[in-house]
Amino acid sequence: MLLPKRTKFRKQFKGKIKGNATRGFELLQGSFGLKSLDEGWITNRQIESARIALTRYMKREGQVWIKIFPDKPITRKPAEVRMGKGKGNPEGWVAVIKPGTILFEIDGVPAEVANEALRLASQKMPCKCKIITRHDYVEA
Repeated sequence: MLLPKRTKFRKQFKGKIKGNATRGFELLQGSFGLKSLDEGWITNRQIESARIALTRYMKREGQVWIKIFPDKPITRKPAEVRMGKGKGNPEGWVAVIKPGTILFEIDGVPAEVANEALRLASQKMPCKCKIITRHDYVEA
């Protein structure tokens, strides 16, 4: 699973997710991509399950790029603990997603295989997603 090797601080504020993606909204390496249409958090487990769905359907052909990384710690207080007494301990990691962010890119497979693989991966995501194709893509 994806998580940072180390961070400067153990805990972070929740923060606000405002506006559209200003970085990571274009296909760079692959010919096909999965683009988010909503904002939100994607956990490292969700990223990993989508990656497994992609690679299994592609039968480990082609190449997959994960364009997001879960670097935000999420804290949780134990069950049946009274309010107050500080913030809970870090429980997991999430990636912050804005509308327009590319989540995955793939290349080296036919268009039908790529579309179906990305459709399966989008079902693992907690946000609405759209499959996109490079504008200069030509079927080989």
